[in-house]
Amino acid sequence: MPNANLILFVGEALVYVAAMIWLLHLRGRLGLGVFVAALGVMHFIETYLAAVFYVQLPFGVISPGSAVFFSGKLMMILLLYVKEDAATVRQPIYGLLAGNFLTVALSLLLRLHDTVAVVPNRVADIAFIDEMGWLMVWGTTLLYFDSLVIILLYERLGRWLRRFVTVRFLICGVVVLTLDQLGFYAALRWVNDAPADVFWGGWMAKMLAAPFYAIAIGLYLNASRHPFLAISDRPLGDIFNDLTFRERYEDLLSRSGQDTLTGALDRSRFEAEGQQMLRDAAAKNTPVSLMIIDVDHFKSVNDRFGHIEGDHVLQNLVATVKATIRPTDRLFRYGGEEFVVLCPGLAYPDALSRAEDIRLAVSGRVTTPNGDPVTASIGLSSAFGDGNGIRELLSQADLRLYAAKSGGRNRVIGR
Repeated sequence: MPNANLILFVGEALVYVAAMIWLLHLRGRLGLGVFVAALGVMHFIETYLAAVFYVQLPFGVISPGSAVFFSGKLMMILLLYVKEDAATVRQPIYGLLAGNFLTVALSLLLRLHDTVAVVPNRVADIAFIDEMGWLMVWGTTLLYFDSLVIILLYERLGRWLRRFVTVRFLICGVVVLTLDQLGFYAALRWVNDAPADVFWGGWMAKMLAAPFYAIAIGLYLNASRHPFLAISDRPLGDIFNDLTFRERYEDLLSRSGQDTLTGALDRSRFEAEGQQMLRDAAAKNTPVSLMIIDVDHFKSVNDRFGHIEGDHVLQNLVATVKATIRPTDRLFRYGGEEFVVLCPGLAYPDALSRAEDIRLAVSGRVTTPNGDPVTASIGLSSAFGDGNGIRELLSQADLRLYAAKSGGRNRVIGR
């Protein structure tokens, strides 16, 4: 009987790997969602089987849910990464995690129902749903970490085993399935008081599943002529960022506090950063300079050419100023056609020269749609000669900007 069970295990693994590879291979025609949905459906049955369905094999008591289906899914996720990329493979992982947390949440609500027995001798086992839900959440949480580790390990092994993709899949499977067996058995022990034989038997089955799936995937990649011999040129940190959505988070941070039209930082960032910059400068006894840049006759640009062209003028002005200032300087859109530049470590004489460079760059590079040059007036102040706080510097620079406007525009006014 154990030998018959082993043959059935092999048959189940063959069906699973053939079906999943076929769905992945046809993703161009069927869509990747078919493959991802199949992964999600299989996750329920594998967790159910791992919780209650065990058979005797020659080397122990094993569940096909864990040894066959979960092992296969983890290797399929690695195959999906090889065929696609990290940004694609994270979608089923996070989708499974979200779905399983939703299962637990809904099961808590279902327990509040007063149920009615419709089928004789059949009663809704809500406690079992609870148990399954938590096991699914735990299994998916493990899958999340398993997926991160197996992909990063695959890339790392590529440095030494570039041409041996089957060996890389095998090593990844052995290492990560061992870690997963430790984690999932801990949950089974806690929930179902599973004996130690379940751990050792499951681990042995997964160690046999790893070469089976590695060979099957290697044969498929060779048959499909996939260019798998090359490894990613991206650093492991970038791949990790993709898998964990960190690049989206960093992009969000880079965009928060940013003026959507021009790409300059917005006024809220000026309020937050300005005073801190002054405090840091005071602590280090270093200068800070502030410029207010105002586009001359900007209203006439909008009136003559429309607001869209006016927006283009502002965008070109910001690009020009960014190209002229230092990487450490901060450019903010303060309001309308007014911009503020904070220059840490830049003393007044150097800031005056830099402001003049900005003025010349704007008049030389920024034009209206008919080719007329756009000019800017600039008011300049510096700490600590013009004040110790950001409001004092802003006030002094604003007065000097008004003087520049009154004096004929297209000029820099400082002390």
